[in-house]
Amino acid sequence: MVSKRAYNFNAGPAALPLEVLTRAQAEFVDFRGTGMSIMEMSHRGKVYEEVHHEAENRLLSLLGNPQGYKVLFLQGGASTQFAMIPMNFLTEGKTASYVKSGSWADKAIKEAELIGETHIAASSEADKYMKIPDLGSIEIPNNAAYLHVTSNETIEGTQYQLYPETGDVPLIADMSSDILCREFDVNQFDFIYAGAQKNLGPSGVTVVIAREELLTDSPRHIPTMLRYSTHAKNDSLYNTPPSFSVYMVNEVLKWIEEQGGLAGVEQANRKKAGLIYDIIDSSEGFYRGPVDAGSRSLMNITFRLASEELEKQFIKESEQAGFVGLKGHRSVGGLRASTYNAVPYESCKALADFMADFKKSHG
Repeated sequence: MVSKRAYNFNAGPAALPLEVLTRAQAEFVDFRGTGMSIMEMSHRGKVYEEVHHEAENRLLSLLGNPQGYKVLFLQGGASTQFAMIPMNFLTEGKTASYVKSGSWADKAIKEAELIGETHIAASSEADKYMKIPDLGSIEIPNNAAYLHVTSNETIEGTQYQLYPETGDVPLIADMSSDILCREFDVNQFDFIYAGAQKNLGPSGVTVVIAREELLTDSPRHIPTMLRYSTHAKNDSLYNTPPSFSVYMVNEVLKWIEEQGGLAGVEQANRKKAGLIYDIIDSSEGFYRGPVDAGSRSLMNITFRLASEELEKQFIKESEQAGFVGLKGHRSVGGLRASTYNAVPYESCKALADFMADFKKSHG
C-alpha cells in the first residue's frame, strides 16, 4: 500500500504517474520472467530490444504515425543537444537562427555561438521574457541552416500557442518541458528534442524525433558519438543506452495512451492549470501572474506575491502542508508550480485551495 504521496510540483526531475511507478516496482527484480531486472540485462538481447523498439513505435503512434520520422534515444540531456544541433547542421556558409524567448533559448544560442554564425530571429528580452515573441516579428535569414525555438520556457513560465511557418528552412524545437502535454502537428517540425525528466520519464534519456533525411549524413569531422548519423544507423544502440530510463519512457507512453492519448492529456492539463490560474486572476492582485496572458504555460505556472518575505512565508507554509517544489528558479525568484502530465488533478486542487486559504490569512 502506498503511503501518502507528496504534492509534487518539482520542475524536473518531476512527478511520474503513480501507476507507472507501481508497475515498475512489480517488475523491478524479475522482468518478464527473465529472473533479472531490465537494468541487469544486455542491451543487445532480445528482451531489451523489444522494449526499446516498443517505446520508439509507441511514441510515433501517439503522434499520429507521421511518415519519414525516426526516434532516437540519446544521453546528455537537452544541454548536449544545444551543441550537437549546430555541430551537425550549421555547415559552412550557413547561419543558425534562434528565437530568444527565455533562459533555455539563451543557453541554446550560447552553445551555437561556439560552433558558428548565429542570428536572433526574434527576441522577447525587452519584455523580460514574460511573453513569447510575436510570430510576425520572426525574421529568418536567407542562408539559415534552421530556425530553433524553445516551445516552453520552464523558468519564466511561457509557452508557444502556435508555431512559426518556416517554409524550406528546417524548424527545430526544444520541447523538453512540454512534449506530449497537448495535441500538435509533428509534421510542422523537422527536428524535436526533449530531456525525458519532465513529461516522458526519469532523467537519463533524451528523446529526438526527426525527419530521417536530417539524420543520415552528419559531418565526418565531428566526434562519432556526436553525429546523429551514428545513432540513427545503429538504432540508438551504438553504445549502451540508458536502458532503465528507456523502459520507463515506454511505461509512461503506455500511461498516456490510457489517458486517451494527447487529446485526453491536454483536456486534463487545461483543467489542472485552470484551477491555479483562476486563483491568481481572482485574487485582486494578492497573487500576480507576470506572464502575458497569451503566452501562459500549461506546464509551468509562475506567480509573485507582494514581497519576497511573503513569498518565503508561502514556501514555508506550503512545505508544512506537504507541497514540494513551489519555489521559483533561483535566476528569477518568485513561485512556480510545474503541473506536468503526471501531476494529478487532486494535487492542483489542493494547491488552489491552499492558495485561497493563504490569501485569507495573509491578505
